[in-house]
Amino acid sequence: MNDAQVGSVFRAVRIRRGQTQARVAEAAGVSRAAVSLIERGALEGTSLRLIRRVSGALGVSVAVEPHWRGAEMAKLLDENHAVVVRAVVARLTAAGWQAIPERTFNVWGEKGAIDVLAWHPDYRALLTIEVKTRLADMQDLLSTIDRKRRLAPTLARNFNWKPLTFGTVLVFPDETWARNAVARFEPLFAATLPRRTIEVRRWLKRPAGDIRGIWFLLNDTVGGANRRRRGSMRVRPRKSVARSPIPRPAAGG
Repeated sequence: MNDAQVGSVFRAVRIRRGQTQARVAEAAGVSRAAVSLIERGALEGTSLRLIRRVSGALGVSVAVEPHWRGAEMAKLLDENHAVVVRAVVARLTAAGWQAIPERTFNVWGEKGAIDVLAWHPDYRALLTIEVKTRLADMQDLLSTIDRKRRLAPTLARNFNWKPLTFGTVLVFPDETWARNAVARFEPLFAATLPRRTIEVRRWLKRPAGDIRGIWFLLNDTVGGANRRRRGSMRVRPRKSVARSPIPRPAAGG
């Protein structure tokens, strides 16, 4: 993020809209001093939350794009995505689904790939899953999910599947950033993917009726150090005490 450029854009937009710093501050629910800091490019003296508030009041979009070691960043993100996809496939398979990861398609000129396409023969349920390990463009995400849901019945015919029930699930690793992102866009998600983890998991066990929802996936290999560790306690080990060896049962006993 170029701090000076951000400040210049905020100031130019405010002036173009004929607003004072005080009026922008009131609309954003922040102090005029915060608006002044941003316009001067002194972003270190404020917070991302305040910048988002002011940008919302001005109608300015601010993108924060992390970079790390060039191509290694993309490789790292791909690895994280693959880990979540494997975890999803494992959970579905255990629940009786036939799961196909990274199912590519080319239907009427529309090309792409469904992260997981799954079929439950007992319930004749068809499921499309979109996995996200980061959230970049909200509108693009929703349009992509809608497009894959629309094309899924055509793909099902290639396997001679005749679904009675349809499911569309967006999977996030159960991490703080993902829950914050969903909370930030809750009105949109509530309208397009209204169900949440508990209901989704219940539906996966017994997929009766259609569902559209979000699944926060917690797994030994998903979330890593961000996994919840509530209720844990450290126990000071006792001094070693001589113990009698535990006798093993005799063979055949």
